[in-house]
Amino acid sequence: MWAALKARLRGRTDEAAESAPAPATPNRPPARAIPPSGDPPRSPAPAPDSDVFADGFFGQRLTDESLDELLDTLEIGLLEADVALPVVERLRRDLRKEFAGRKIRRGLEVEEVVRSALERSVRSILAQPPLDVVAKIRGHPSKPFVILFVGVNGTGKTTTVAKMAVWLRSAGFSVVLAAGDTYRAGAIEQLLVHGERLGVRVIRQQEGSDPAAVGFDAIEHAKAKGVDIVLVDTAGRQHTNENLIAEAKKIRRVTSPALTLFVGDALAGNDVVTQARLFEKELGIDGLVLTKLDADVKGGAALSATYVTKKPILFVGVGQGYSDLRPFDPEWMLRRLFAEEAAV
Repeated sequence: MWAALKARLRGRTDEAAESAPAPATPNRPPARAIPPSGDPPRSPAPAPDSDVFADGFFGQRLTDESLDELLDTLEIGLLEADVALPVVERLRRDLRKEFAGRKIRRGLEVEEVVRSALERSVRSILAQPPLDVVAKIRGHPSKPFVILFVGVNGTGKTTTVAKMAVWLRSAGFSVVLAAGDTYRAGAIEQLLVHGERLGVRVIRQQEGSDPAAVGFDAIEHAKAKGVDIVLVDTAGRQHTNENLIAEAKKIRRVTSPALTLFVGDALAGNDVVTQARLFEKELGIDGLVLTKLDADVKGGAALSATYVTKKPILFVGVGQGYSDLRPFDPEWMLRRLFAEEAAV
């Protein structure tokens, strides 16, 4: 995200410089040559956050007009990076509050000062109250601990369920899978293949059967066998389909999940924000799992989804392998968003 924003800011600065009148050249004595053994002058390094602003007569003040132009430029760049409008407005407020009436120390590039301010604002957005999944499972009063996965079609829910089983087993838990996607052709078989590869039991019924009944059977099996966790897969359902949403509510009533996770595709851009918001409104979710984040070169969807839902990102999918589901690290996301080159 930052690579594109910096290019846009740099372009704005260059345009301003080209449109400004050329300063008069005063009569000056010839500049002294730098001795062969000396190093050429270097631009000062960006100062720490606390040292970017100047007091008194020193420093470069951003006028209201130039600040508005700067924020407008940033807004366009952020929207192009799939950052949702409510997030853009929050970032604008933060930057205006930080820069209004203050002077930037001479020798510092404006875009580097903007970057520092943006990082602080983005870090505060990503820092939703954390949810320790392992601690929550261990503190649960009874077995099994049920996790329900919801989301729209094509986000990778079934594969995420399998990856989650691997991650939970590595933490020492036993797991059973519930094939609750009883509508999509091949969905049950897909989960069965994952179960066979991983050595995990899959509870299923016939295609087209009641997914809530599948979840119920899986919970009863876990109780009988002393299994720690039930992972309930569900059919992808468009958030605008009232019948499917009603069915999801039934699954939730029957299974009484201790954790409901929304699985979203990071490449869906602002669509994933709309989806997450409506699933939170209709079903209630506890956290987000974002898939395909390794292929998301913009990064705005992740930032926007957690801001809009006020729910933490718990896991991210960064590849096709079973081990490519990772607990979310805000600092890792921050490094991706503010890489000098676009993330690949």
